[in-house]
Amino acid sequence: MSEQAKKASAHGRTEQAVLDRLRTYKRLIARIKILERHPVGNGMYLKSIHQDDHLQDLHRQLRGLPSYMYLNKREQQIETMAHAYLTKRPTGTRSQLQEVRQIQAVDAEDERLRRELVGKIEHVIEARSGARAGFDEVIDRISELQDLEKKKQQIEWALDVMEEYKPDYGRLLRLEFVQDKTPAAIMYELGISRSTLYAWRQKALEEYAAITGMTEMD
Repeated sequence: MSEQAKKASAHGRTEQAVLDRLRTYKRLIARIKILERHPVGNGMYLKSIHQDDHLQDLHRQLRGLPSYMYLNKREQQIETMAHAYLTKRPTGTRSQLQEVRQIQAVDAEDERLRRELVGKIEHVIEARSGARAGFDEVIDRISELQDLEKKKQQIEWALDVMEEYKPDYGRLLRLEFVQDKTPAAIMYELGISRSTLYAWRQKALEEYAAITGMTEMD
């Protein structure tokens, strides 16, 4: 295959990858809405329990104080163990639980402390869900919801950057993939011809690939 053909092939793969990612946006929104209405007991839905806003407010307040002022001796031991083993400090309860479950304790006492910490995190999620039954399912649903929201935010952030960096290109992609506008509607809103629309779209996809690290077009 000639060098020119290789570049054309790489260009096509990258363009398709960008299109595939942007086309997932509406599907992400739909799936998030479904998950948020997933019942978890006591008349509650997943939307009401998956976020950690209240816990994080408390965490931010407590970070300004020495831990001995709000933790008992055993809790301080658990905290020390966690700091010794954890390389990351995740904020979401689901992420915290996953990290703590992966800890490989070096002795029996650390393993006991690890299990206690797992139990405390599980208790938080169990209290939110209102029942022990279906606990693992609730955890899985929370994890999926958080992952989907992260992907959604990544697309939105990339488009925000595009609109600062290349306003016309960013606006075009947002109109097509976020607002689901037709080509005619996009042409009207941007005040451009059909030929300009397709030329800008091609460039916009290339720029999106470049700024998000998806490009093979170098």
